[in-house]
Amino acid sequence: MAPSEEVIAGQAVYNRVVLAGYDVFVLGFSCQFVWRCPKRHMLANYQRNVGARHVEFGAGTAYFLDRCDFPSVPPELTLVDLNPTVLRVSAARVARHSPATVRADVLQPLPFDDGRLRAGHYDSVGANFLLHCLPGTWAEKGAVLDNAAAALRPGGRVFGSTILSSGVPVRAPARRLMKVYNARGIFHNADDDLAGLRWQLDQRFTDIEITVRGCVALFEATKPAPDLGQAD
Repeated sequence: MAPSEEVIAGQAVYNRVVLAGYDVFVLGFSCQFVWRCPKRHMLANYQRNVGARHVEFGAGTAYFLDRCDFPSVPPELTLVDLNPTVLRVSAARVARHSPATVRADVLQPLPFDDGRLRAGHYDSVGANFLLHCLPGTWAEKGAVLDNAAAALRPGGRVFGSTILSSGVPVRAPARRLMKVYNARGIFHNADDDLAGLRWQLDQRFTDIEITVRGCVALFEATKPAPDLGQAD
């Protein structure tokens, strides 16, 4: 299936000009002073959870992949994004790790059958500042977590962060900026709440931890081993 018009419009915002200022404006100013979640907390999430075989959904500028400590060097690193500019920029930033790139819509089943991705193979999947950019209800956004579960080996970790509009403290500046971003189709989080995020994680993962910093939820969870049943 082709990506929806909302998905295409949302990802198109991230051109070279926007990406050039993303680390300073979004990860620097907005995270600390608007969303009230300094980027050090996101980096700590990577440090706790990133594995030797890692897939990043929504590659962004690869800021955290550039700074985190992988368990082995070089890692097996794969970047997944619909935006070709994002893939070029992020891959160039972590070129020392020789990342693979996959252009795909993470709301749709990923191409595990064409050799670019391997199902049940990866130690970790990152989805940082991704879910609030994707259109749809929590049930529809759950497709991202389905893809993460399909990619992970048993015991693998999914982690990331997302900006919520309810169930967390949202100050007036954050509320105003969310309203602008939702109106422009940059965000789609008007109905994203903390309980819904936990519900989506509960459907697929165990050992779930969600930490709230300002209006940002940082999450981490484990793919369970297959249920082989109990011996008689």
